[in-house]
Amino acid sequence: MRKYVTIKDIARIAGVSVNTVSRALNNKPDINQETKKRILEIADELGYVKNFTASSLKQSKSRIIGVVIADNSNPFYAEVLKGIEAAARKYGYQIILCNTERDYKIEKDMIKILIGRRVDGLIVGPVQTKDDDIRMLENMNFPTVILGRHFNDIEIDEIYNDEVKGGYLATKHLIDRGRRKIVMLNGFLEKSPAKMRLEGYQKALEDSNIPFDESRVFIGDIDFLDGYERTLELIEKGIDFDGVFCYNDIMAFGAIKALRENGFKIPEDVSIVGYDDVLYSELVNPPLTTVRIKKYELGFEAMRMLISRLKGRRKRIKKIVLDVELVIRESV
Repeated sequence: MRKYVTIKDIARIAGVSVNTVSRALNNKPDINQETKKRILEIADELGYVKNFTASSLKQSKSRIIGVVIADNSNPFYAEVLKGIEAAARKYGYQIILCNTERDYKIEKDMIKILIGRRVDGLIVGPVQTKDDDIRMLENMNFPTVILGRHFNDIEIDEIYNDEVKGGYLATKHLIDRGRRKIVMLNGFLEKSPAKMRLEGYQKALEDSNIPFDESRVFIGDIDFLDGYERTLELIEKGIDFDGVFCYNDIMAFGAIKALRENGFKIPEDVSIVGYDDVLYSELVNPPLTTVRIKKYELGFEAMRMLISRLKGRRKRIKKIVLDVELVIRESV
């Protein structure tokens, strides 16, 4: 059996009371500094680690936040997580991270498990194929922030990007560079970002008197393989196009590979715009023009919103929309 060092062990070796050890370990002011220093040295030598489970039982707080996202290996989520973790450290919380692999059942199960673990709150990036789990959190009034998604009819804290503006900026830039036959490689439309980016795409076409053609919108998953396969599909169908707007940079990388394999020059024959501005976007050839979103800020502010609610400083539901900007590189 594993034996953990307790404050009783430290008290016995230091020759002081358990109460004195507790005051030293919790940095209380009413203790002799030499005694405190000696206690801390003994605790360090013995390998003492505070029992946070016992503390949380006493305080009815775990100081742990559950984070449920699609895939932390995705460069987008990697940046978001940096923000979440930085805010957690700043405010004295830890996180438990769960990947859903964009599977609703896993998402639902992870939310229940985390609540069962008595986390203080949740940050959730939902897949949005269903919303029963989010409605459950709403009905429970469980402290939750929805990350990077928007629900029209659920009263719950949210932080997401101005996706309509992002879709508009990407498409309008292609139009301003003389592209008129613009394809959109989009995600599934139950996802609020896909729906709103499509809205921005359509608005940019309308403002430039270019008819919207539904056959130029390809729906699929949002990874490299799908970007590659959807681009091959539009080429095989013989669709005439001179510009491509991709749901994200990862899809754009797949599209670039498919275009190159089929003899298209970028940007001479086809211009391409991505979304997210992940790390590798400026490293591909040609460097990718993309819509930059505030990934770190998205994570940091999500955690700050949640902690504000946990500390009782805010009662009303809050919806934060972060601004986006176009980053012009050489793919257009």
